[in-house]
Amino acid sequence: MNTDRQTLTTTVLSLLAAIAPELEPEALNPERPLRQQVDLDSMDWLNFLVSLHQRFGVDIPESDYARLVCLKDVVDYVQARLPADAAGAPAQAGA
Repeated sequence: MNTDRQTLTTTVLSLLAAIAPELEPEALNPERPLRQQVDLDSMDWLNFLVSLHQRFGVDIPESDYARLVCLKDVVDYVQARLPADAAGAPAQAGA
């Protein structure tokens, strides 16, 4: 499971890097607000969330946007909602 989380985190970071090419993943603190660390405006953030949906097939309703603050939040959110056939692990209910 740890490898799955690492793979998921790497993929999330690559999606973020496509929107913010100046991103230095090793400099990110996974528990600090992501938008501040990467200096994303609201349109960049929305594009990032759309890319997560497209890549993982995870619906992210607008009502959940406020829950996705730091990298850890994003990875936890996506991991909990992955379809059963994604990332080699069944989706977890709830979260």
